[in-house]
Amino acid sequence: MKIALVTGATDGIGRETARQLLAGGWPVLVHGRSEAKAVEHARALARETGSERAAAVWADLSDMAQVVQLAAQVRAQAPALDVLINNAGVYERRRRLTADGLEATFAVNHFAPFLLTRRLLPQLAEAPAARVVNVSSIAHQNGSLDPDDLTLASGYGAFDAYAATKLANILFTRALAQRLAGTRITANALHPGVIGTKLLHAAFDIRGATVGEGARTSVYLATSEKVSGVSGKYFIDCREARPSRFARDDELAQQLWEVTERTLAAFL
Repeated sequence: MKIALVTGATDGIGRETARQLLAGGWPVLVHGRSEAKAVEHARALARETGSERAAAVWADLSDMAQVVQLAAQVRAQAPALDVLINNAGVYERRRRLTADGLEATFAVNHFAPFLLTRRLLPQLAEAPAARVVNVSSIAHQNGSLDPDDLTLASGYGAFDAYAATKLANILFTRALAQRLAGTRITANALHPGVIGTKLLHAAFDIRGATVGEGARTSVYLATSEKVSGVSGKYFIDCREARPSRFARDDELAQQLWEVTERTLAAFL
């Protein structure tokens, strides 16, 4: 039986992604920031879908030690992991450093999925054909990043920080796909659409499409045979799309990978 992990699965697009997978018969590890929240939503999703295959896992993704603990929880429940959907994301209005010394937007949106994915590669390798799905955003088109200033010490704007992390998601996907070439693991990124989530309202104060629409491309990349073997690509509305020029810069992707590895050396 295939199994998926969805981060940020207690709200918005992530919760709907988990719900659709459960409704389709998948066992799903439902990630929440706290144990109580993860358990609450795993139980609620089980009731909504009539599935007995929702299980809770938890971690505050701004804390890298908790990300390591999350990987251990996943290993205990899924020795072979078929799908990892790195969905969780934040929009921080003010620059804030975490206890690890990371800028908070980058901590949750980039460093956590990088670390979690690296920690779970052995479990992904145990699956017949595993998939890593990274939820980016069309906001990446407005993003730029300096690999030597991922704490944004030189200047901070909330949208600029968010856009930079969404660019980082695609660069990470490209670099990961290159490193996984020749294995049975693929990695792809996506823009879910302009969806009416708490993040959208908090960040931009606009209305958006339904979370059902927002989950569609994540579920497609996780389950469709049409993308079997496809890796290193970017999708919008279940179709391959061309990301920004910066997002196609393999030298920048390599620089980001190396800096991220050095930054997370104590946790890898």
